[in-house]
Amino acid sequence: MSVYTDKAKASMDKGIEALKNNFARVRTGRANPHALDPIKVDYYGQPTPIMQLAAVKVPEASLLVIEPWDKTSLKAIEKAIEASDLGITPSNDGATIRLPFPMPTEERRRELAKECAGLAEEARIAIRNVRRDINGKIERDEELSEDDQAREKKHIQKLTDDSVAEIERLLKVKTAEVMEI
Repeated sequence: MSVYTDKAKASMDKGIEALKNNFARVRTGRANPHALDPIKVDYYGQPTPIMQLAAVKVPEASLLVIEPWDKTSLKAIEKAIEASDLGITPSNDGATIRLPFPMPTEERRRELAKECAGLAEEARIAIRNVRRDINGKIERDEELSEDDQAREKKHIQKLTDDSVAEIERLLKVKTAEVMEI
């Protein structure tokens, strides 16, 4: 592996990881603790992720239960969830917060599938941009012969194809999950 191939692989892997994180935030009617990742709670003046303040459990497919380690943070967590764009009303029983995830309608599932396809397209574009940038660097490298440049570009194209195939696989899995009743 060359320096160019290593850089391309690292950048493309980051793009795929970003896509996985974006997919994890798409609500499918199933309770997913990652839906809480973007929510920050004002805890002693510091914006703190919920995962650092509480245990988040999934006792059933459509329910998240948040059990704060510090019971005084319960109201702050509830307030942060209500203020977020999660679209779920939390229920507070004094010790835990319950988040019921309603099953999306057929129309909403189709919208979510389109949203996932859009996220996948953004990831594909990012992968192609990495390929373009790395190929440009290869072409400007005067130490490489034409044959070496062609060989490097071939490796970069293989990485690109593999990354796009992984994106397609992830999209297929996520779309099936979203469309599942």
